[in-house]
Amino acid sequence: MRVEAQALRFQPQGVSAAGQGNAFAAQADDPSAIHYNPAGLTQVGGIQGVLGINAVGGSVKFNSSMGGDTQGDLGGSISFPPPSHFYLSANLGALGAPWLSALTIGIGLTSPFGLNTRYPIDGPFRTAATSAQLPLLAIKPTIAYKITEDLSLGVSADIYTFASFLGEGHAEQKQMSDGALGIPAGASIELSGSGTGAGATVSLLYSPLRNEEGKPITSIGLIYRTQAVVPLSGSLLVNGAKVADATTNLVLPQIFTGAVAVWPVRTGQREWKVEVNVDYVGWGSMKNLDVHLANGATIPQPRQWKSVPVVAVGTEYKWLNPGWLPNWDVAVRSGYTRTEDPVPDATFNPAAISLSSHTMSVGVGFLCKGQGKFLGLLPCSGESALWPKGMGVDLAYQEWFYDPRTVAGNLNPTVNGTYHAFVHVGAFSFRYLF
Repeated sequence: MRVEAQALRFQPQGVSAAGQGNAFAAQADDPSAIHYNPAGLTQVGGIQGVLGINAVGGSVKFNSSMGGDTQGDLGGSISFPPPSHFYLSANLGALGAPWLSALTIGIGLTSPFGLNTRYPIDGPFRTAATSAQLPLLAIKPTIAYKITEDLSLGVSADIYTFASFLGEGHAEQKQMSDGALGIPAGASIELSGSGTGAGATVSLLYSPLRNEEGKPITSIGLIYRTQAVVPLSGSLLVNGAKVADATTNLVLPQIFTGAVAVWPVRTGQREWKVEVNVDYVGWGSMKNLDVHLANGATIPQPRQWKSVPVVAVGTEYKWLNPGWLPNWDVAVRSGYTRTEDPVPDATFNPAAISLSSHTMSVGVGFLCKGQGKFLGLLPCSGESALWPKGMGVDLAYQEWFYDPRTVAGNLNPTVNGTYHAFVHVGAFSFRYLF
């Protein structure tokens, strides 16, 4: 549950995509296709891998309608652990099975949902939240099949779980007691839990138009991500002492995505792509996060969120082996994302701050092959099977401009007031090709 315009959802799961405002589902031509459009993995030749890290910072400012202000952050100046991703793909033909060259397999590790927020323990809404984190890990085994030269299908399992090397290894929310359930007013309350749930992603990529070299100049992507339920089991602690075992269900939404990419220019020297993605995110399935205690009591946490659209527009201009930098491909990227707020005033909770936003993105990419030198020192390609045939780095920056929001009529009146937030993301990834 990271501070994000879509509450729990963290959209940049690949640095090339992040630089294009997350509009990548119809391009999907690097290993991050495992997340954005598994069918696109058929475009990723040989064996390739990507390791990326997002440095996320920002703050939330609150002006109470009852008097009193406060400010929160994302667990520090930079959120830790940083949301990261790793992708590894392999075309089966490159693994010594040419009769299976239509199949590509992959594995992804991502942080698509998460939260890390922190507020002063003496703040005006301390009975709603003082801190929260959800270091959720997604494991994505993936297979893609090229049916024809123009049409590919992809499927991935989406396994959501927790790991001890990510944060506390469990979901956690802290607040101060308001005196309910027999817990003394002012006592520190901590709810924590972990568990594993699963969903799936099914997608297709269709490229009806190609240039003379056989590269797509128009591509269409359709992706469906199923709903997933992650049962959380843990404890209720009061002033640091365990009071009862606790359980709840975290419901992650189904997502429909449609995407179109067009290359007005695609030659052996230059490429220019423009893409539009539209997501429909089924947050309407988030009805509540009620916590059930082993003693039979229930801590109600109604949500009643609504489903919302997300629109992303992105572009990439790429120079292929330019004379001013031989043996390199160089890309510049930019994009824009509009996200709508799914959370009603009545159930708004600062633990998962949710505001509509405009996201501006920029990025660059460098891919070195052939006789090039990476960082001027390492050969980008070698004869040894243990040495990559190419190396690259991608950089991106996103700034999320949030619409101010005034909450009124909340079930917890201390939450009522005006919220302002800003978030910035700096992303880096390293890519290698075998």
